[in-house]
Amino acid sequence: MHRIGVHTRRFMELVSAVSVLVMVGCAGGPSQTTRQTGLEVESVARGGVRADGVSAVQVAASPAVSSNMVVLAANKAAAPAAEQEPADQPEEDPFYDPFAKGDEPAGGEEYDPWEPVNTKIFEFNRQVDRWVLKPAARGYNAVVPNPVQIGISNVFYNMRFPSRFINNLAQGKLSGAGTEVGRFLLNSSFGLGGLVDVAKYMDITTPEEDTGQTLGYYGVKPGPYVVLPFLPPFTLRDLVGYVGDIALNPINWLVFPIIEVNGIPSLVAHHNRTTSSIAQISGRVEEILNDRSLNLEKFQGVEEATLDLYTAVKNAYIQKRRNAIRE
Repeated sequence: MHRIGVHTRRFMELVSAVSVLVMVGCAGGPSQTTRQTGLEVESVARGGVRADGVSAVQVAASPAVSSNMVVLAANKAAAPAAEQEPADQPEEDPFYDPFAKGDEPAGGEEYDPWEPVNTKIFEFNRQVDRWVLKPAARGYNAVVPNPVQIGISNVFYNMRFPSRFINNLAQGKLSGAGTEVGRFLLNSSFGLGGLVDVAKYMDITTPEEDTGQTLGYYGVKPGPYVVLPFLPPFTLRDLVGYVGDIALNPINWLVFPIIEVNGIPSLVAHHNRTTSSIAQISGRVEEILNDRSLNLEKFQGVEEATLDLYTAVKNAYIQKRRNAIRE
């Protein structure tokens, strides 16, 4: 009975306080006393009793407190500090290029001073693909089953191991270099010389590194965009890197050096250079044709759906290379 009496008395005090607030509601701004009392309401709203023993209901019933001040104090006490909006942070530019030249745009616009010539060569390569490479790839695809094409692609990828391994070391990526060694050993042995990518099924993968990425890693600028006949697009830096990758490709070791030097061992004797050159060129043609056949459906309809194919290919290439260097 005593508890019921206490609760009843507190309820009556609350009703009395609300009645007083309705009658005393102020139309003007809060005075100094009002602001002080509002702070008291906020304080006792958390603790229930002020330092001098006055309850929250009694403070609220004071004539100096307006209804607006009570609502403000209550809202402030109830709202957590975490809900306050943080200051605006500057957004990171997704197209930022740390390797851009001073006169080279770092945004979506690419450095392409040779565009008039590039577009003509790009159109030439496009026609070669349309009238020569694509029909040949279709015929190749009709004769060679897809699993065999994948196996051939795996063999060529496995043979390019030295380039990936050396470039991982050059960039200080020891983990990547170790992964490349493990992949090569597994695929060369259990994968029948690389026909089967056993390491992939064991989830042993690492980003592919090349000489162009190594040059970018050491701060070499990408330079202008370059399109050459019968070759994929490059930046000037990646073109230099492409030459380095050719030298690191074991298939080309059958040919280089063209001129024999005394004391320098050669895999193929000089009188067999013609035969080895034919084998090397044939292997390169096979690799290109096989890759084009594997990607027939991937590029189907791209030309028709893209208004400016040259710009689309250029932007896609530049963005891909930026991401590869940042990894």
